[in-house]
Amino acid sequence: MSKNLLEQLRSMTVVVADTGDIQAIEKFKPQDATTNPSLITAAAQMPEYQEIVDQTLLQAKKDAGSSASQAQIVVMAFDRLAVSFGLKILQIIPGRVSTEVDARLSYDTEATVNKARELIAQYSSAGVGRDRVLIKIAATWEGIRAAEILEKEGIHCNLTLLFGIHQAIACAEAGVTLISPFVGRILDWYKKDTGRDSYPAHEDPGVLSVTTIYNYYKKFGYKTEVMGASFRNIGEITELAGCDLLTISPALLTELQATTNALPRKLDPKNAPKMGIEKTPMDKDIFEKMHVSDRMAFDKLSEGIDGFTKALESLEKLLAERLSTLEANVKVGAA
Repeated sequence: MSKNLLEQLRSMTVVVADTGDIQAIEKFKPQDATTNPSLITAAAQMPEYQEIVDQTLLQAKKDAGSSASQAQIVVMAFDRLAVSFGLKILQIIPGRVSTEVDARLSYDTEATVNKARELIAQYSSAGVGRDRVLIKIAATWEGIRAAEILEKEGIHCNLTLLFGIHQAIACAEAGVTLISPFVGRILDWYKKDTGRDSYPAHEDPGVLSVTTIYNYYKKFGYKTEVMGASFRNIGEITELAGCDLLTISPALLTELQATTNALPRKLDPKNAPKMGIEKTPMDKDIFEKMHVSDRMAFDKLSEGIDGFTKALESLEKLLAERLSTLEANVKVGAA
């Protein structure tokens, strides 16, 4: 019996689950898992995870003290919830979980560093070592500088919302552990900008972007891992077979598992040394000039931060409403 695409992909690429849904992670048994504010918000609204949300809120309320406002409790619970999901996920997977820093701190290096340290401290207090956690940070210039500081402290980072080669080069030179270039979101932008309905997988702008980044890293010996993310179809995934890692949604994992075509390797570090790729110098001025001139990267980074910010605000509202319900139930029980 021939192997399905998912089995073949696993022979050349580390497969990561792009979800906060613990049941989906149990089903597919990926090496690693990634979460983000949108995924945590979605998971927090599922009935099967209500207990995690409630326990996190009640513990935050207890630790905050009787004088704390509801807003203060919600802020405390927000970070803890992402770590609570991370801890549950780490009980299932053998590898690493990515937990994201508040997107509203994306342009503040010091605040990002402090928040990352807080998240790592929470994992550490639960007995989880730094080697099993990646701190997700938006790939702004400020976020990359924060990651550089954290990596020197042994806190490993996953730079997300990455759309341009300038972001990728800056991350590699900062010694970042891993980057997550967003394949599908790049495709979305080009479809809207050009008016095209679709692209063949081998011409997909997101696929081409990740391929360029991968070959640049391998050509110049950077250790930073490339993890393609945000896929729209399995064609994008199969065109990146051989990439260091690919983080894939449960729906597309299911589709890969159900398909039995042959899967040739498309990306291979052995091919990069002979490629005629020139090294690009990188500093803040060059980064900012390249970022402004890359309309797609400029638009999608800003849009991504806004989107994650809205997801955070939705989660905070959800937590506030749930806390009110729990407090009301306590009062009824006491009465």
